[in-house]
Amino acid sequence: MEISNRKAYYEYFFEASYIAGMVLSGTEIKSLRAGKASFNDSYCIFHNGELYVKSLHISEYAFGTYTNHEPLQERKLLLNKRELRKLESKIKEKGYSIIPLRIFLSEKGLAKMEIGLGKGKKVYDKRNTIKEREADRDVKRKYGI
Repeated sequence: MEISNRKAYYEYFFEASYIAGMVLSGTEIKSLRAGKASFNDSYCIFHNGELYVKSLHISEYAFGTYTNHEPLQERKLLLNKRELRKLESKIKEKGYSIIPLRIFLSEKGLAKMEIGLGKGKKVYDKRNTIKEREADRDVKRKYGI
């Protein structure tokens, strides 16, 4: 099971990526295993030295009862203190954001999130990305790769 944020690679240049654990409730992990999550406009923020992901939509579990979770609540991410300090200092620079890239399950069955330290692309950078993608597609189509 892997859910990826394809739009993020179109919107940002990524300098570094990190794997973070997620603090989830029981119904959240069950919804993730069913693939019911959406990255629309999600981002990470620091609050009291801890990293949280906002606007990550994890659908309510279909068989959940009164214990079901809020779909858009903030979720805490787990990283080493050294990584947290490094990210917090970088994010204070102009133009940097921490964006969720993908959610996957580890070998132990734990939910992990890959986050990236990104800088926003300008309009002309986005055009170049589209141009390169189309050129690669044409080469693959021509040579049957």
